[in-house]
Amino acid sequence: MTVVAIDGPAGAGKSTIAKLLADKLSYRYVDTGAIYRAVALVALLAGVDLDDAAAVGTIAAGCDIRTSAGTVTLDGDDVTTRIRAADVTRAVSRVAAHPSVREALIGIQRGEAARGDVVMEGRDIGSVVVPDAEVKVFLTASVEERARRRWEQDGRHGEIADIEAAIVERDARDSQRSSAPLVIPEGAVEVDTTGRTISEVVDEIAVLVEPR
Repeated sequence: MTVVAIDGPAGAGKSTIAKLLADKLSYRYVDTGAIYRAVALVALLAGVDLDDAAAVGTIAAGCDIRTSAGTVTLDGDDVTTRIRAADVTRAVSRVAAHPSVREALIGIQRGEAARGDVVMEGRDIGSVVVPDAEVKVFLTASVEERARRRWEQDGRHGEIADIEAAIVERDARDSQRSSAPLVIPEGAVEVDTTGRTISEVVDEIAVLVEPR
């Protein structure tokens, strides 16, 4: 019963690579970032101050969030598309920075890990959520590469320079937060995806898993 933990900064390719790796291995795929996005969505809709740790933590504790086969439901409603909207993307790192939120959601994530044979991706899977994961990978890429990917994902709208600035700001916020900062987990294999094809990266990680 293997857990593959894939961590890394925004735009490193975690979601795409984790999904394809899970398919290749016939494992389940869990996007833990989507869980935090769902909380951010509720906080936005409720109009609470995103910097109010108590209020946002209460929201996180009261949410019924479920992920399955790429679909995310919130209190029974499909929010898979809505949580990818720009306003949620801007809000999620502020929401995820609160220890109260992370404490409320860590049980959901560990429950997924306990079922085994799963690829989980996020920013603290190998460092905090499942530090004893059998395979830990830290994906990275240059800021320029990550910005270009986001620009293409967004239909080539906006200026790449603005996207780069937003990524740098997000990196700083994620790495400097007091609770579960973004770090390379102990024992993780660092994989730079800059200039590489998705299939190359998936095959490289699969080699780490398949001998087990």
